[in-house]
Amino acid sequence: MTHRKANRYHVYVVELDPAVLDGKKFAAQNPRYVQGKPCVYVGMTGLTPEKRFRNHKRGYQANRYVRDYGWHLRPDLYPDGSPFTYREAQSVERDVARELRAIGYAVWQE
Repeated sequence: MTHRKANRYHVYVVELDPAVLDGKKFAAQNPRYVQGKPCVYVGMTGLTPEKRFRNHKRGYQANRYVRDYGWHLRPDLYPDGSPFTYREAQSVERDVARELRAIGYAVWQE
């Protein structure tokens, strides 16, 4: 598919309300969470991060954690190198999630 080769994908991070940790599934994914560090969702999209965040919040193709607990985008936590190819974005998304977990953030990444 040619559309996947185009550099049109963005990686983004959404800060979540810490109340998300009350959910067993979210908490179980973050056993090394450091109290007081942010809770975040890391994703990738073919839209702009701003448009994707709005879609999450209105429930359109939404991740439930972003829909219910999303506060705002955290552009300081995602790379300036956008847009990426699909494969690059997948790799960057995993790397960003791994790096944030390594410094104690609670992270959800699908």
